[in-house]
Amino acid sequence: MKGNVRSLLIKKQKGERIVSLTAYDFVTAKLEEEAGVDFILVGDTLAMVVLGEETTLTANLDIMIYHTKAVSRGAPNTLVVGDMPFGSYECSDAQAVKNAVRFLAEGGADAVKLEGGNERSVSRVKAIIDSGIPVMGHIGLLPQSIRQIGGYRVVYNDQRDRMLSEAFALQEAGIFSVVLESIEEELAREITGKLSVPTIGIGAGRYTDGQILVVNDILGLSGEFKPKFLKKYIQLDEMILGAVREYCHEVRGGEFPTEKHIYTARGDK
Repeated sequence: MKGNVRSLLIKKQKGERIVSLTAYDFVTAKLEEEAGVDFILVGDTLAMVVLGEETTLTANLDIMIYHTKAVSRGAPNTLVVGDMPFGSYECSDAQAVKNAVRFLAEGGADAVKLEGGNERSVSRVKAIIDSGIPVMGHIGLLPQSIRQIGGYRVVYNDQRDRMLSEAFALQEAGIFSVVLESIEEELAREITGKLSVPTIGIGAGRYTDGQILVVNDILGLSGEFKPKFLKKYIQLDEMILGAVREYCHEVRGGEFPTEKHIYTARGDK
């Protein structure tokens, strides 16, 4: 049975931890579904980890929908959330609804995620939900606002009142869950305890209802990127580099292909 937004709420009510990762392609999504993640986020982080950009700001709508479609095909039985990129919802509620519809109609997503909990963001969230599309919120560090805040900074307890206000405003608007990014652990714990919807932490400590990380990061495919909250479960970049170097060596030395890799007669398999 395909995962849905209600399944996350049920997990929170039962005290079960929610597991999530990002994905940007068919194969990765397929493996994540097989591993049993609860939902997949097609994050705008693809601008950085897939396209090599310095920020997430260049992940436009067409790129996001293209990758969301691939992920949806790879994980047909898993809840897929499309990350609405910078520029796709800032102008108006109507723009937000129109672009959220594209994530479901063209990308095959089950829900969308928006950054921010200010008055404008809450208005966009309400409009999208009123159109029949589930929305995941996102507060704390907001990568799409990086030019305004001047860097990737942890949100500490001195921002408690604002964080709680934004969290409750989003919950009142009808979100089914909220990402807490780079928030002091005790503040994230308080928000989690006060909300009825699930919280999904990234760099927000141990007491959120669930965790999400960027898949490239946990696989060791993000170079020197080593924030405190990240755990690398394997160093794939070294393994891939070794395999490619061996291939180069064998081709240049005439060791590949060998007889078992060639076709010798018509119909040979």
